[in-house]
Amino acid sequence: MIKMKFTKAFSTALLCSIASVPAYAQTEPDNDPATADNQSAGDDDTIIVTANRRAENLQDVSSVVQALDSEQLRRDGISELRQLQVAVPGLSIANQEGNVEIFIRGVGSANNTELGDPGAAPHLNGTYIPRPRGLGVMFYDLERVEVNKGPQGTLYGRNALAGTLNIITAKPRLGEFGGYVQAEIGNRSSYGAEGALNIPLGDTMAVRAAGYYINRDAGFHNASTGAQARNLKPAGLEENYAGRLSLLWEPNDRLTISLVGDYGKETGTGYPGANIFGAVTATGLRPEDLDLREVVYRGMQGDMENELWGIQGKISYDFGKFGAELTGSYRSVDFYQANASSDGIDYPGRDLDAIQYDNFSNNFWQTESQSQVYEFRLFANESERFRWNVGSFYFNEDQAVGYLALADRGYCCYSATEFTMPDVNGESYAFYADGTYDVTDRLRLLGGIRYTEEKKYRYGIGGNWALTLGGEDYSCCFATRVGTEGFRPNLLDRPNFDVTGIDTLQGRAQFLIEGIKTAGLRDTLIDQIGAIANGTNPNGTCTSRPDIDNGFMQCPTGFDGGFSFVNLTIPDQQVGQSKFDFVDWRVGMEYDLSPDNMLYAKISTGHKSGGFNDSFNGSTIPEAYSPEKLVVYEIGSRNAFDAFGRRAIFNLTGFYYEYSNQVFQDLTCINLDETQTPPVCNGYSLVNRNIGASRIYGAEAELKLKLPAHFALDINAAYLDTKITEGVVADARAQDFDAGGESPLVSLVGNRLPLASKVNLSARLSQSFDIGSGRFDWQALLNYRSSFFLSQFNESDIVFLDGTRQTALEAGFPDLQKGFVTLNLGVGYSIENLRLEAWASNVLNQEASQKALVGSSLNIRFLNDARSYGLRARISF
Repeated sequence: MIKMKFTKAFSTALLCSIASVPAYAQTEPDNDPATADNQSAGDDDTIIVTANRRAENLQDVSSVVQALDSEQLRRDGISELRQLQVAVPGLSIANQEGNVEIFIRGVGSANNTELGDPGAAPHLNGTYIPRPRGLGVMFYDLERVEVNKGPQGTLYGRNALAGTLNIITAKPRLGEFGGYVQAEIGNRSSYGAEGALNIPLGDTMAVRAAGYYINRDAGFHNASTGAQARNLKPAGLEENYAGRLSLLWEPNDRLTISLVGDYGKETGTGYPGANIFGAVTATGLRPEDLDLREVVYRGMQGDMENELWGIQGKISYDFGKFGAELTGSYRSVDFYQANASSDGIDYPGRDLDAIQYDNFSNNFWQTESQSQVYEFRLFANESERFRWNVGSFYFNEDQAVGYLALADRGYCCYSATEFTMPDVNGESYAFYADGTYDVTDRLRLLGGIRYTEEKKYRYGIGGNWALTLGGEDYSCCFATRVGTEGFRPNLLDRPNFDVTGIDTLQGRAQFLIEGIKTAGLRDTLIDQIGAIANGTNPNGTCTSRPDIDNGFMQCPTGFDGGFSFVNLTIPDQQVGQSKFDFVDWRVGMEYDLSPDNMLYAKISTGHKSGGFNDSFNGSTIPEAYSPEKLVVYEIGSRNAFDAFGRRAIFNLTGFYYEYSNQVFQDLTCINLDETQTPPVCNGYSLVNRNIGASRIYGAEAELKLKLPAHFALDINAAYLDTKITEGVVADARAQDFDAGGESPLVSLVGNRLPLASKVNLSARLSQSFDIGSGRFDWQALLNYRSSFFLSQFNESDIVFLDGTRQTALEAGFPDLQKGFVTLNLGVGYSIENLRLEAWASNVLNQEASQKALVGSSLNIRFLNDARSYGLRARISF
């Protein structure tokens, strides 16, 4: 009923909007010099995109596609990938420990580990990228960036559930020698350079070399006062560089061969996040009343290094009525990060001098990925009445991933968590057919279908490190330190990942020590259990030191200098596999009311790949979860008309989503003691389950006007209403560790999807005119996002297992990001081959959360970029 009412209401609005627009014929070029002078450079109406796997005018595409070319990105002050959301309503991009997470209209995925895949598919030059780490170092010497909203299940396929983001690099140009060099300097001690050189090699071949360098920080500050900690550099400092070499060969008018090779490296202090839980519970203040960039760092210096490279190739041949295209790609990612550890953020009344800065609890991440993508496609040429695509797609990825979370300064005992998988494989193949048929010169029918089969496999270890070491009179327990100055874990360099046969205390001690590549300066683990590992003393070596003295432990007598008892826990074996297949399809129609006015309607589907969960001995965790599915109903119009004597654009689209088999993370028992009646669970873990469903509806509008006095106005607006219709999960905010980690169940029904603002508006006002012998331009890009939630809990009250109730704020879990405005400004002056620019991004210095990690005593925020401004000079030749 809701869908029928919405469709009827939107259809009425759509027809009214078209009826109010005069159906002008295609306008001829204006040769009047007075009028032409009112046009700014680059005012060509034609924007070419490849959303339908062929080059076509954006106004001819029956879907919502936003494209920004390199010049527009530069003028908008968009210098890195996350800032795209300022210009594209409905788009959200966050970065968690190097994982780029893309959401479009509230649909996406925060699970970018080996357990899952992105929900909005990133592409480079039309080729799928499975691990979107390091996308930022591809953001230079671009032709354009395209954001295609809604599922692209037939043509793009793999994980294009929410849509696609396609970064398209500048191509070599035949018969033309040229290029540019660019340098910039900005606030927060940032500086960078970029350049490209295009070299023709005869009449049929050209190469293009491009390079990029940037040194900047994310605007976080170290609020620590401890002697060692105050010298730590905050997270978010980065020094990145990259290079790209492209080759184009067109030996005749039928054959085209292109190659693109690229290399990039990110270094710095790691991607920043801020745990606000302690600040909220201590002060009762909401996040917007705190400074989330004032972080209290401690322990180890944050460190990150990400090296990536790839090569793409494409061969195209025109047979006359149809063409053929073969593409292949290989990409490699090698990522390592030691987190910049913190004790939360500073807040009013906090005694910074009372903090235990000698705390080296930390998280370590490692990801290696080698992926191959191949596609063969046959397609009809544009002159044909039936423009079809048929093709096959193959994807293979080998991953190796490592994660280690260390706890330091524990009161007693010791516990850490490691998940290291040296062998992870994903494989997918698909076959598809898609086409557009001209029924008449005005009516076109659309249709497509795609069959996909996928399988995944994973082998490694996952679970806890634990040391329980007894003192005098078998008292419990001695503390252990791991991760102090100089520590590095082995992770993927472990000599052994087979724990199935390790059932002795000596074997477990050896396995724990093998997890350490370099022991920290003040670590005690090897000192305490080294004698167990080498067989010289099964009770280990009792070590007592002031920094591990909990005030009541004494080394026992009579155990050869060892402990009175030793219990050691190591991770479990992890073996996971899954296999699934699915079919995506689309049907639709386009109708031209006039050469400048088109109506369209279509139904399309998309899937996101399933995956597997961590496994634990005796647990009830399901081994795999199934693909998510989206069905979208869409109607819209695309219109060009004359306004103020110039060509203008007005587009309107309405959509309704049925989101099924949706994955939510849920707490599930991992250690069930069935010897008790009834059975008792002694441990829980977050797992992925297909337990949700949602409905989404909304509308998007686009208006482009060229105004008198050299002004131009572009407005993109989106309205989005999301509602979870199925989903009951354990409330991780109320996890009770006295009950083995159990949490109360909570229904998500009626909640909004995370990151989904109801209203999102982007408006760009620009002006360009001649001054002297050059041309001056300025522009302002304003973006408004209404409030959105950062988790599926929607800041609901928390009801604990004992029946007590707290508001989310009282418990430390506010997750509402209030609405905010972002403003970017830019000015430029071009004279001959020189261009000078000044820019300012996030002028109002809005501090907005783009992602939250929520768990027991955990509310980590990942923020937008702080205010940045600077100067840039560019010479073209």
